[in-house]
Amino acid sequence: MAFEPPQRLVRALGETAPEGDAWLAELPELAQRAVALRELTVERVQVPGGRSSLVVLVRMPDGTPAVLKLAPRRARPESERAALAHWGGRGAVQLLEPFVTEGVLLLERLHPDVSVRSLPEAKALLEAAGTLRRLWVEPPGGHPFETVAERTGRQAEAMRATAGTHPEVAPLVDAALAAREELLAAPPEQRLLHGTFRQSKVLAGERMPWLAVGPDPVVGECAFDLARLVRDRVEDLIAQPSGAATTRRRIKRLAESLDVDQERLRGWTLFRAVESGVRALRVGRRGDAELLLEFAGWL
Repeated sequence: MAFEPPQRLVRALGETAPEGDAWLAELPELAQRAVALRELTVERVQVPGGRSSLVVLVRMPDGTPAVLKLAPRRARPESERAALAHWGGRGAVQLLEPFVTEGVLLLERLHPDVSVRSLPEAKALLEAAGTLRRLWVEPPGGHPFETVAERTGRQAEAMRATAGTHPEVAPLVDAALAAREELLAAPPEQRLLHGTFRQSKVLAGERMPWLAVGPDPVVGECAFDLARLVRDRVEDLIAQPSGAATTRRRIKRLAESLDVDQERLRGWTLFRAVESGVRALRVGRRGDAELLLEFAGWL
């Protein structure tokens, strides 16, 4: 079959051209080769799919349903593989093959169209938080993962550069960078983190009710991981007259439920919201930027 990348993936990778364009050009051949090597039967490409990988629903030679995932180097697929192997299916989707093929993962099939976002908000946050708790384990010795300090250091440089050309965001950038410096001074623990955790990254499964997918793993403190979950359904929060108060209550509830320091969670939520908002502004997604920066202003 023709492996046509979904438009969502094309748009997202277009923001990182030329590398994204080069990988997209090679993608049909890469997918054909990966399918043939494993003797898979293709059902369909998952649409709308993700922003950094092609997800194909397949069946293995014995009929077992599975997912074939192909990602460019910038999406760090080998880091994802290492994290999934370390978790071993505890709280996360399982790897289905022991051998390594660069940029290709063969994964347990979950229910790709059913995430915890389908639940009422309070229930969704509860189930997502419970899944996240299972992922917070000691990283393996000599691990290959980026640290929170390293990742946010790269992000901080880009934030400063954007603030130089968009002075209207400079006060929020300054506040976010100050929060980062304070938080990195004394991290309370070092755990293997999902890295990009949110409700849409938790899918229904057969082996367990809910399992995490699509990690961009990083090693650091738990509050960093939880911070992305705080702003889930940000468009709904912004639309509420009580959005700021709701956000504060959400921080308190999530911090208490997962034994995370509330102020550290607030600080990382501020940094990650500003970073995402500034990045959206940098690539021309002004609507997303406005939502995220308004949210950050509440913190």
